[in-house]
Amino acid sequence: MEEELKCPVCGSLFREPIILPCSHNVCLPCARTIAVQTPDGEQHLPPPLLHSRGSGLPAGAAAAAAPPPDHETPAGPACGGGGSGSAAGGDHADKLSLYSETDSGYGSYTPSLKSPNGVRVLPTVPAPPGSSAAAARGAACCSLPSASSSSITCPQCHRSASLDHRGLRGFRRNRLLEAIVQRHHQGRGAAHGASAAAAVAVCQLCDRTPPEPAATLCEQCDVLYCAACQLKCHPSRGPFAKHRLVSPPPPPRAPAEAASASPGAAQGAPSAGGSCKSPGATGAGAAGGGAARKYATCPDHEMENYSMYCVSCRAPVCYLCLEEGRHGQHEVKPLGAMWKQHKAQLSQALNGVSDKAKEAKEFLVQLKNILQQIQENGLDHEACLVAQCDALVDALTRQKAKLLTKITKERENKLKMVWDQISHCTLKLRQSTGLMEYCLEVIKENDPSGFLQISDALIKRVQVSQEQWVKGALEPKVSAEFELTLDSGPLLQAIHQLDFIQMKCRVPPVPLLQLEKCCTRNNSVTLAWRTPPFTHSTVDGYILELDDGDGGQFREVYVGKETLCTIDGLHFNSTYNARVKAFNSSGVGPYSKTVVLQTSDVAWFTFDPNSGHRDIILSNDNQTATCSSYDDRVVLGTAAFSKGVHYWELHVDRYDNHPDPAFGVARASVGKDMMLGKDDKAWAMYVDSNRSWFMHCSSHTNRTEGGVCKGATVGVLLDLNEHTLTFFINGQQQGPTAFSHVDGVFMPALSLNRNVQVTLHTGLEVPTNLGRPKLPGK
Repeated sequence: MEEELKCPVCGSLFREPIILPCSHNVCLPCARTIAVQTPDGEQHLPPPLLHSRGSGLPAGAAAAAAPPPDHETPAGPACGGGGSGSAAGGDHADKLSLYSETDSGYGSYTPSLKSPNGVRVLPTVPAPPGSSAAAARGAACCSLPSASSSSITCPQCHRSASLDHRGLRGFRRNRLLEAIVQRHHQGRGAAHGASAAAAVAVCQLCDRTPPEPAATLCEQCDVLYCAACQLKCHPSRGPFAKHRLVSPPPPPRAPAEAASASPGAAQGAPSAGGSCKSPGATGAGAAGGGAARKYATCPDHEMENYSMYCVSCRAPVCYLCLEEGRHGQHEVKPLGAMWKQHKAQLSQALNGVSDKAKEAKEFLVQLKNILQQIQENGLDHEACLVAQCDALVDALTRQKAKLLTKITKERENKLKMVWDQISHCTLKLRQSTGLMEYCLEVIKENDPSGFLQISDALIKRVQVSQEQWVKGALEPKVSAEFELTLDSGPLLQAIHQLDFIQMKCRVPPVPLLQLEKCCTRNNSVTLAWRTPPFTHSTVDGYILELDDGDGGQFREVYVGKETLCTIDGLHFNSTYNARVKAFNSSGVGPYSKTVVLQTSDVAWFTFDPNSGHRDIILSNDNQTATCSSYDDRVVLGTAAFSKGVHYWELHVDRYDNHPDPAFGVARASVGKDMMLGKDDKAWAMYVDSNRSWFMHCSSHTNRTEGGVCKGATVGVLLDLNEHTLTFFINGQQQGPTAFSHVDGVFMPALSLNRNVQVTLHTGLEVPTNLGRPKLPGK
C-alpha cells in the first residue's frame, strides 16, 4: 500500500495532499514547484521576442525579468514568482498561453526528459528588487497567480489545469489520504524506533552513550539523525539535496493512551521545506484509529461544515455555497447519502478487484506449477532423447559390425581363390618346364634310331601339355576390387531431418467432466465437460456414451463439438453411467471418468399440447384438459414409459350429460380423432355414470358396475415389470386386471368431449392401500 501513499513528484509520503481536477493527488509543496508560470522554452528567449508577444513590458524590462541560462533555484517551498496585477505576472500570463488551454481548463502536456518522474519543475524567475512581483512572492505560499498567469500539470496523466484567483487553494485538500498517511507514518516510525518503551526517538548514527534525540528523519534513507549527525553525515547538498527531511515520528503510545487520545491529536508531519497551510487542513489526520470523526469545513466559509454534495462539481459544499447561488443549476444531494452511495460503489468495485486478485493468485499458482512441470518435462524429454539417440547409436554399431563381417568374408574368399589359382598354375608350370627341358635334351642326341623310338610318345606328351593351358587358364578368377557399396545417403538425410513431431499430431487429452453442471430432471440427464487447461492438441469434437440404465453396454448418444448435452426419454428410477472422449485428425483420445446419474423415482408430466387433437383445450399449466367438440378427442402425456411401475390419477372436474371419457395408455401414433381404444395402438377403460368397459382394437370386455361423476378420481397403474395395466375409481380397483402382456413404450392417454373436464395429478408413489375388487357373492 505504501506506493499508493507516495507523491509522484517527490517520491515521498504525501504531505498536505491536494486533489487535482484529474482526480490525482500531489503534495501541496510539490504543487507549488510544478505550477507552470514560465515554460522552459521561453525562459531564455531574447528580449525582442518577449516584447513581440505582447507582454506589455519594454525590451529592457523583459531582459531584466529573464534569468541567466545557468540560474538554478532548488525546489522547495517557494511558490514561484509573480503576483497578480504585477508586470511580471502579465509577462507570465503571456508566456503561459503557449502551453495551456485556459478556456477548457485542460491541455496536453509532453513531460520533460530533463527532470525526474517526467515532471516539469521550473525555477523561480527572479524579479527586480522592490518590484510588486518581489513583494508578492512572500505571500505566494498559500496562493499562486491568477488563472490568466498560472496552471499546473498533473505529473501522472500530464493534463494541465488552470488556476483561478485562489491559486492552489482552489484545489480540495485530500483529508482522507492525509489521515491514512499519518497512520502509516506512525506505524512505520514505531517499527523503526528503538523500542516500544522508548520515550523519544534517538539518532541512529550517534557514537555517544546514550544517543542524542533525533531531530530529523530522512524519508529516502529511512534514518534518524540528530542535529550534529545530520550536518556531518547528511548534508543538504550533492546527492542528498533531493532527499526530504521531516520531523521524527512520535514515540509509540500505550494502548490506553492511544485510546484516550483526542480526535484532533493526530497531526500531519510538518513540511521539510516550509509550513504553508491551506484552509480545511486542521485535524485532517483525525480519521485514524477509533477516534470520533471530525467534520470538515468549507474552504470558502471556514466556519461552516460540509452538508451537501454537488453532483455536477463532484465536490462537497456547505449551505452558504448554495445560498450564494454558486450551484443553483447543479444537482445537489445530501452529503451522508452520497457518502454511503459512493462507499457502496467502491465496495462493489473492490469486490470485482478482489475476485480478479484471487484469480491472479490462482493463475500465479498455475504458472508456478507450469514452471515445475516444464522443469520435469524438460528432464524427461532430455532423458528420452538421450535414450533414443543411444538406441540409434547402438543399432548403428551393430549394423557396422555386420557390414564389417561381410567385408571380411569377401576378402577371405577372394584370397583363397587367388592362392588356389597360384598353386595350380605353379604346379602346371613346373611340369611344363621339366618336359621342355627333357625334350631339348632328346633333340640334342645324334642317334636317329633311338630318337624315333620315343619321338611319337614325346610329341603326344607335348601336345597334351599344351592343351592344358586352355583359354582362360592364365586369367585371374577373381578381381581385386570389392563389389560392396554402402548407400548411407538416405540414412544421413534421415539423421539430418531427425526432429520432434509437432504437438498437433497428438490425440486429444482426457476431457474433464464438470460435475457441478451435471444433473438429472425427471427422465432426462444433462452432462457437461471441458478440455483441460494448457492443452495444445486440437479437438475436432466429442463422443458421449451412455449405457442402458441396467449396467449394459455403452452406446453413442452424441457426437459433436458442444460441451453440454441433454438426453431425454430415459427410464425412470434407473441408474445410468456416462463417459465422454475427444477426437481429432490424429485419432480418438482416452475416455473420461465415468459419472453415475440417477433418474427420478416417480414420473412428473403434463398433457402434451403438441400431440393432442386441435379440439383439445388445455389449461392450468397443461394439467387440466377439456374439449370444444361433442366428439371424443385424444390427448397424450409428455412422458413415455418402457420399464418400471408408474401410477397417476385424473380428477373429474366437470361431468355433464353422461359422456363416456376413456383413460389409459397409447402409442405415440395413436389416432387422435376417435375414442381411446378403438385402434390397436391404445389400451383404455371408458366409463359412464353407471358402468365401465375395457377396450382395445374396438373390442369391449369386462363390463363392470360403477361409474364416475363430478369429483370422482380415476387411477391408472402401469406395471411394466409384470406387464399389466389396472384401473381404479375412487381408490377401488375397477374390475380385474384390464390388460396383460403389455410390453413396449407407452404414453399416458385420455379421450373426452366437451361435456367432461379432468385434471391430471402426477409424481405419485404407487399406493399400497388400493382396494382390490370384491369377490362375487360377498
